[in-house]
Amino acid sequence: MVDGSRVVAGDVVIGLNSSGLHSNGYSLVRKVLLDDARMPLDKKVDEFGCTLGEELLRPTKIYVKIIKKICAEYKVKRIVKAIAHVTGGGLIGNVPRVLPGDVDVVFHRDSWEVPPIFELIQKTGGIDTHEMYHVFNMGIGMVIVVPPFYADAIVRRIRRMKWGAGIIGRVVGGRGETRFD
Repeated sequence: MVDGSRVVAGDVVIGLNSSGLHSNGYSLVRKVLLDDARMPLDKKVDEFGCTLGEELLRPTKIYVKIIKKICAEYKVKRIVKAIAHVTGGGLIGNVPRVLPGDVDVVFHRDSWEVPPIFELIQKTGGIDTHEMYHVFNMGIGMVIVVPPFYADAIVRRIRRMKWGAGIIGRVVGGRGETRFD
């Protein structure tokens, strides 16, 4: 069973890209972009390649096929130690749920590209970066924790499945929290 209990300092955090907002933070998005800024839903936004409305309604990616495939390929070795679906609570709120109490995850903030929708929300609303990572997925929809020896191979396998992924952090001694370097 993948329950996070085997996560140790030195493990590596792999992030699977999100397709956008998914289903989280829409109350804040509505307030910032629609109520306060009065941005029209039918206006094309060059950074999105579509209208604001289309971007806000972009379908959520489903991760089950990729996760099942990775877990099945390494079933005997059980290298997938933890899985966190980045939902309400963002990276800051979801990842600690799968960590033992004696480790933290340190995210490398510059290791993935934050999609333009999040930058628009933050800039338009003057929202603090910490709050953004607490409310939204910020471009990472799923996180898996694996031993460092397997991390690059797993990222390559995920990318061969036509999915964006990369090493986005590391596990260090701590208290079951997340932070950024």
